[in-house]
Amino acid sequence: MIQEIFPHRFCNDFAIKTPDQDSYFLYFLDGRILLSDKDSETIPQFKELGSLKEEAMSHCDYLFSIDEMDFYLVDESQISLKEADHLKLYKANIIRELTPMWVSFAAVSAQHLHRFYITNRFCGCCGSPTMKSKKERAAVCTSCGNTIYPKISPAVIVGVTYNGKLLLTKYAGREYTRYALIAGYTEFGETLEDTVRRETMEEVGIKVKNIRYYKNQPWGFSDSILVGYWAELDGSPDIHLDETELSTAVWMAPEDIPNDFTNLSLTHEMILLFKEGKITQ
Repeated sequence: MIQEIFPHRFCNDFAIKTPDQDSYFLYFLDGRILLSDKDSETIPQFKELGSLKEEAMSHCDYLFSIDEMDFYLVDESQISLKEADHLKLYKANIIRELTPMWVSFAAVSAQHLHRFYITNRFCGCCGSPTMKSKKERAAVCTSCGNTIYPKISPAVIVGVTYNGKLLLTKYAGREYTRYALIAGYTEFGETLEDTVRRETMEEVGIKVKNIRYYKNQPWGFSDSILVGYWAELDGSPDIHLDETELSTAVWMAPEDIPNDFTNLSLTHEMILLFKEGKITQ
């Protein structure tokens, strides 16, 4: 999965640091990300900015490190970076395709924090401007002191099995067309297991039993923590599709499941486990 970057080590401890020219930077603008394309698309270093290097280094925030590499977010409200030489702006969905895996994980983690910073420039309580905390990763209101932390929304991924088959779905109205599993965000007052029951009923109209935790995954693409569960059908296998959420839902035997999945997501890992016969219920 995207966060599994061993032997590299990810460290997200909060710190205030000053970059050097060899530090890496992330720059997002209007749904795009600035990447270096010298050999293949990757995260650039400050030294690649030429005459804009010093200005960019003075308008950035430390994000995290991977091994001995420090990563910073350049503030697009303070400095405008444009395509030049081997630096190009790409649609941010390219992040899923970046290799090796640690590059993709660094980019999506930075994108997660970028959304946090740009959506919390003003206090939701009193409307006053916020400032970045010097003690922790948070935005603090300059007037009322309200403290805002990065958004992390819990969501479940559910592999429902029945009679040797797995329930696979496809989203409605999205560019993403591969098969997926039942999924949804946890509502207030719910346990994660309650979310499993509610989402399967809402999306496909079935009941489940024997709900079992599998694994979890940080998923910066949607500011989420994904929690995977296996469950078994409880009752009728007849599907009643919520067409506002899904375009397809089908019970599929392992040999019929396509082999076009990536190694990025918890969803794909669970589907492949079933396809390979490692989950049989």
